[in-house]
Amino acid sequence: MPIATKGAVKTLSSADIERLGSPILLSNTYHLYLRPGIDVLKSFGGLHKFMSWDGALLTDSGGYQVFSLAKMRKIKEEGAEFASHIDGSRHLLTPELSMQIQQTIGSDIVMVLDECTPAGSTKEYLVDSLARTVRWAERCKIEFEKGKAASNNPGAQLFGIVQGGTDIELRTKHAEALKAIGFDGYAVGGLAVGEPFEESCATVEALDDVLPSNAPRYFMGGAQPGQIVEYVKRGIDMFDCVLPTRNARHGLLYRFVHDDLNRPDFYETIHLTNERFKESKEPLVGATLAVARAGARPAPTEMADIVSQELSRYSLGYIRHLFSVEEILAQRLVTLANVRFYLELMRRIREGIEVEKV
Repeated sequence: MPIATKGAVKTLSSADIERLGSPILLSNTYHLYLRPGIDVLKSFGGLHKFMSWDGALLTDSGGYQVFSLAKMRKIKEEGAEFASHIDGSRHLLTPELSMQIQQTIGSDIVMVLDECTPAGSTKEYLVDSLARTVRWAERCKIEFEKGKAASNNPGAQLFGIVQGGTDIELRTKHAEALKAIGFDGYAVGGLAVGEPFEESCATVEALDDVLPSNAPRYFMGGAQPGQIVEYVKRGIDMFDCVLPTRNARHGLLYRFVHDDLNRPDFYETIHLTNERFKESKEPLVGATLAVARAGARPAPTEMADIVSQELSRYSLGYIRHLFSVEEILAQRLVTLANVRFYLELMRRIREGIEVEKV
């Protein structure tokens, strides 16, 4: 899911995302609550209309942003009290308010409010936090059902969030508690926050047999391409990730090297600001992807093909020049290329899984 935190994928329009072929975007409850605010979103009939996006929207509940404001927030039974990063004003984000905001946004997938525990938390802290997060999840479901009639998206689905750090016993118990409440899908939160990748894999793998097989599983926070492949092998279906857009703005380009996703070197990253690209005539998107798509692969969609043709017009030397003179077009073009890469990665994974099942 490309990330449109505040109602836009940075440097890209909703039309750009449509052309890239992503069926869903991720936006953030915390940021949209502060700006433009629920009154503005209500007047527009929700975020879909506000940002002119016809695809699906998933909204994070705000829990992670509150987690990132560790010095400006206080967790208590009622909810998470925090100071706005904009003006310092105080707010109390309760499970009920989180549901109300997301239903005003008109999210297609609504996330429960949870506490994202930091890496290295003690077991005692985790136990207390998880018990409270289960109680918050119960309150979220009650409020979600209660608010359906007035929601800007009555058909939305509600996802629970499994926490517990890398303690597999606590993770399993928390997942079982959420299953007992019952949700449309389940997210794995609180990973990719500083713990070793191997421990994240072990945690996800342990949940594979616990979470319902007929409900989607969402890894919150994203990962590098090779890590995504490993998480999918362990049962994950959905991801969000800031890396393709954030890194694009600093000149880092993702591109495929070969077609075997089981090898960690199936992709590479290059820094387009490097001197070695000064006179490079190699296209931003070129033969590498075209060759990989040959043979038995289904043809890309017509609109995505148009994006590919557009990006292939520009050389790496030209993109480097744009970065060197601080032209914002550089960020836009590399963002298009990187989001395209990540969406193509997921398409290849889906195709590979289908082939394996056959």
